Amino acid sequence: MDKVTLDRFIEIYQSLNKNNVQLLDDIYHPDIQFTDPLHTVNGLESLHHYFENLYANVVSCQFSIKDTESSNNKAFIYWTMHYRHPKLNNGNSIAIEGHSRLVFEGDKIVNHQDYFDVGALLYRHIPLLGTAIRYIDKRTSA
Repeated sequence: MDKVTLDRFIEIYQSLNKNNVQLLDDIYHPDIQFTDPLHTVNGLESLHHYFENLYANVVSCQFSIKDTESSNNKAFIYWTMHYRHPKLNNGNSIAIEGHSRLVFEGDKIVNHQDYFDVGALLYRHIPLLGTAIRYIDKRTSA
């Protein structure tokens, strides 16, 4: 894996939206295993469906890349995801810090593991549940 391959991944993720999920074919191996704290997806076709559903349910979703590290066939991408969902946080933007571990086979990614705080992404922004979680957070930090 070289810098050009990693830069291509970053370029695609920063431009990805509901109208261009076919760009995933440029960076992912047909047998991709994609995992985040909420889902595990196997295969490029399933990954297309995952992203199509993701973008169908949000108003916007963009990634700001903060840092990268790579060695041999692995890369780590540190990012901030900015997204808006009509039913969360009154439709206002939510920012989530996270990182991705990528494993390459040649110039294609065969394994993609995302790490982020699900509570910050989702649970804290659900009306009643969010209130309870913020209360618990306040009590445990006092």
